Amino acid sequence: MRENWDDLRAVLFMVRHGSLAAAATALDVNYTTVARRIAQAEESYGVLLFERLPQGYVATDAGLLAACEAEKMEDAETGFRRALAKADTRLSGPFSITAPQLLIAAHLCHVIEEFLGKHPEVELTVRASNALLNLNRREADLAIRISESPGDTLVGRRLTGQQTASFASAEVATRIETAPEATIDWIGFTYWTKPPKASLENYPNARIKMQFDDMSAVLGATQAGLGVARMPMFLGRSAGLTQVPVLPPQPYTDIWAVAHRDIWASAKVTAFKECLLPYFKAHAAEFMA
Repeated sequence: MRENWDDLRAVLFMVRHGSLAAAATALDVNYTTVARRIAQAEESYGVLLFERLPQGYVATDAGLLAACEAEKMEDAETGFRRALAKADTRLSGPFSITAPQLLIAAHLCHVIEEFLGKHPEVELTVRASNALLNLNRREADLAIRISESPGDTLVGRRLTGQQTASFASAEVATRIETAPEATIDWIGFTYWTKPPKASLENYPNARIKMQFDDMSAVLGATQAGLGVARMPMFLGRSAGLTQVPVLPPQPYTDIWAVAHRDIWASAKVTAFKECLLPYFKAHAAEFMA
């Protein structure tokens, strides 16, 4: 039987992601498809690649070897795709970017609108995610990241610095202004053990009222008037919240545009940057105090 790349790729993703469900999500198929492709690979090669145990699929030595060889094939294929993208001068066809969801909603949607208005034949896919997608594997062509640097294997351009500050609904902001001695209810993150240190000097009467593990949830609770939250200044402003003096503006991680060095200067990446860079230059003040 002729070996099928889709089957071997399922083996690779099963080893890489650790479960049928996670592998299926990464491959954009259902988990039964992953299980079927693994079984087909085992039949084709005549060897057991995974033990089926109560805790899930566990790779055998042969399975690990198959994944290692599949990764080499994947790297070669991805490198070929990057070479094609680098040489492609067309402003048409598939192009993908990734960025944090809240940054897309507040700012990048305007850049995307301008880009597609200028280049309507580009088939743009936007992956809204805080996860650092692997640009070396072409999980996206261009990433907008909140990061200290592009990273060792990528190249990039710093779009803007930014700061965080404390924000609240208009009602809570008025309450703080009229009764600054009252208890400050903080909406925090699950890793917080106490309110931000820099806020306690002028507002020591404070408590953590509730904690979340997601910025969207923090934002929603703040908009609902449940307390004060620390968030990037662009986010508080775009969400219609009021900056309150509980926490002075604090330095926060920069925003970068990054891509694999092979395609940084490619046509579609360059065209997107031609919309992206001027926008952030014009709106830099919205990210700082």
